Amino acid sequence: MAQGVLPFKYESEKKTTGMTALAGLPVYLDLAQVIGLNKSIQKHLKVRATSQGWTDTQMVLALVLLNLSGGDCVEDIKVVEADDGFCEVLKKAEMHGLSRKVRRALLGRWRKERTRTVPSPSAIFRYLAQFHDTQQEGNRQPGKALIPLANEHLRGFEAINKDLVAFSNRQQSASTATLDMDATLVATSKSDALFCYKGYKSYQPRVIENVNSIIEKIRVKPITAVIIPKTSIKTHLF
Repeated sequence: MAQGVLPFKYESEKKTTGMTALAGLPVYLDLAQVIGLNKSIQKHLKVRATSQGWTDTQMVLALVLLNLSGGDCVEDIKVVEADDGFCEVLKKAEMHGLSRKVRRALLGRWRKERTRTVPSPSAIFRYLAQFHDTQQEGNRQPGKALIPLANEHLRGFEAINKDLVAFSNRQQSASTATLDMDATLVATSKSDALFCYKGYKSYQPRVIENVNSIIEKIRVKPITAVIIPKTSIKTHLF
């Protein structure tokens, strides 16, 4: 298409391979490398430590990329898998900095040739099920929310979170931290979810933020003073 009034024009690209609509995601792969996310996952998560197939690092990064790319359900991982350009970047990023022995061991986890770049939805569902303790389901009561105790695998994420918080703290010289804790509504379409006070089905995770590390943070509503459970802070941050 010829150039119009403004100084740009459309060109038709005949090749479809190597193109990506997820050009912003590689920056987060850089960030994961800098903050040591991969090493932290390998240290604290052992769900797939002795198994063949996908590693814990590949599973967790796939879920992170799923959220960053705008996905709101496990099935949306297909969007990442269908992006040939980003998949090429992800494959190279997985092998970056690894010794030849480690690369061979990683490839050796597959009995047949690996055909996917990220795990399939069914593989992710099976992985996520490992963090769920079915024995605690008997404690549920109709119309009431239940916060299950973390099992061994879920406690691994608590340790990973501590590593990330420690990295963040090392980037600033402040000796004190102002913590802001609030419950956040996350809409869901799951049939067994309960309705929130705003009238739609949601989950209500508790979010703790280090206000000192947030440069632009504006609250237009007053904050109601609450008592923050010390056990929650110690478990997830220290």
